[in-house]
Amino acid sequence: MKEKIKLTSDSSCDLTEELMAKSGVVICPIAIILGDEEKLDSVDVNAEGVIEFYEKTGKLPKTAATSKEKYVEFFKEQSEGGYTIIHFCISSKASSCYNNAVMAAKEFDNVYVIDSSALSGGQGLQIMKAAEIIKNTDKSAKEIAEELQNSVQKTQLSFVVDTMEFLQKGGRCSALAAVSAKLLKIHPSIYNKDGGLVVKKKYMGGMARCLTQYVQDLAAEYKDYDDSIAFVTHSPSDKELVYLVMEKAKEFFHFKEIYETFAGSTVTSHCGKNTIGLLFLNK
Repeated sequence: MKEKIKLTSDSSCDLTEELMAKSGVVICPIAIILGDEEKLDSVDVNAEGVIEFYEKTGKLPKTAATSKEKYVEFFKEQSEGGYTIIHFCISSKASSCYNNAVMAAKEFDNVYVIDSSALSGGQGLQIMKAAEIIKNTDKSAKEIAEELQNSVQKTQLSFVVDTMEFLQKGGRCSALAAVSAKLLKIHPSIYNKDGGLVVKKKYMGGMARCLTQYVQDLAAEYKDYDDSIAFVTHSPSDKELVYLVMEKAKEFFHFKEIYETFAGSTVTSHCGKNTIGLLFLNK
């Protein structure tokens, strides 16, 4: 009999309801701290709520890693009915969620934890790939988990940031750099390197121009990509900019499916409005 496998993930995967239903993934929400209030990501607060909180208070929300105890409770509930769990965590370099989930998994013999080395749509793409593998193979959950963990570095995760204000508030760049970027219309592209986010290139000019060049640069750099699916993932953004990236992705790539996905509280609290990326997997 084929093993019953269920996919679960931290809320940082930022999948839409349609994609969650398609993959069958069940979400374990991360806590977001707004001042003195603790809320659950994508349950009590979303990206728009993060922007609203910042505009009212001038303060960035904080995230609180899911505790070992909450993971134990979550894994116990999701494994009912004889399911084996493959759980995707936000990058271990971004949060202690992974370490806590691993400790919780030690109390079970049917839970495997993946360090996605990513977040947002990058993590979501890995989940969609996992769902495809489960559907089309008779491999055990252990074998699938090992395959998935060994392939996380194939995730192309990057964004272009409109303003460096949030990065500066979060201590990720200096006030001088943020002011200079605003004056010179500099829009950095931030990409995932070994599970951490770093600046890759600084584009100059209007966002439409910068995003066009960004997609062209991706097409020039990544020739051997998985053409099955891609995400245009963004924080609260101008619709025209999102549409532009969707159209440029169709022009410079040949993906069978391109989905619009929405960056949740975690990415938005780091990068602010008009943060947009084209995300996909490499072969």
